[in-house]
Amino acid sequence: MTPASAPAFRTRPWHGLMVATALPFREDLSVDLDAYGEHVAGLLADGCDGVVPNGSLGEYQTLTDDERSRVVHTAVEAAGDGDRVMPGVSAYGSAEARRWAEHAAEAGAGSVLLLPPNAYRADDDAVAAHYAEVARAGVPVVAYNNPYDTKVDLTPALLARLHHEGSIVAVKEFSGDVRRAYEIAELAPSLDLLIGADDVLLELALAGAVGWIAGYPNALPRSCVTLYRAAVTHDLATALPLYRELHPLLRWDSRTEFVQAIKRSMDLAGRPGGPTRPPRAPLTTEQDAAVRAATEKVLAEGHR
Repeated sequence: MTPASAPAFRTRPWHGLMVATALPFREDLSVDLDAYGEHVAGLLADGCDGVVPNGSLGEYQTLTDDERSRVVHTAVEAAGDGDRVMPGVSAYGSAEARRWAEHAAEAGAGSVLLLPPNAYRADDDAVAAHYAEVARAGVPVVAYNNPYDTKVDLTPALLARLHHEGSIVAVKEFSGDVRRAYEIAELAPSLDLLIGADDVLLELALAGAVGWIAGYPNALPRSCVTLYRAAVTHDLATALPLYRELHPLLRWDSRTEFVQAIKRSMDLAGRPGGPTRPPRAPLTTEQDAAVRAATEKVLAEGHR
């Protein structure tokens, strides 16, 4: 299946292979917006359906407000279609998150990605109020369930509540528990499930996911497009061997050092990876060797 057929897999702005974009920094750690715009355009040219700027992989926590704003505008301009851009709008406060959602809407983005409150262990009512506040910005909200980092678990029952209250249209599921896909479908049949971790791609695609918010397409977009298309069409003859070949890299997406690992793979693949901003430190010698070996292996096999 070729990238030219990609639009058939996408009927909503949050559907399809949406790349959680890494953000290029210069050696002085300033943002290289020119390189970022070229990266976004290149990902779409290689068959990816859209991009997710200002996510964790984009190191949004280290950006100034001005940098964060410019990243969104650069992504929309480079994509040429705001429906293909899903900015991350997570913030400690609901008012700030809503402000970022309004900014995304003004920039022309078709949807936004939002973590639950993560300054403390919010209960269900606080989570519901947070999502309701951001939904008032008027742009479709995709919930992001990452209980490891936020310590707030968007369980299937809570997701169903948020969806029934009109606060979310989809969920990026990063818990790693693929069994949840079936419970979500039972409790909220019209809530779209998006694959949230690269190393459970095939499992969640077979369970009915309609999108993948992905990390490793930053380094290997064409192979990841082929994998995603095969997975969601249940073409196991294509998907399973490719998944096995890429899995030593894909599993880095679920590790603490995922930003550094993906950027290292990007460097090796000739794409704009580069350094990370503190407090993210470079990979250890052992980690770097593991990422390099896995990346060089798949590149030698012809993956790009």
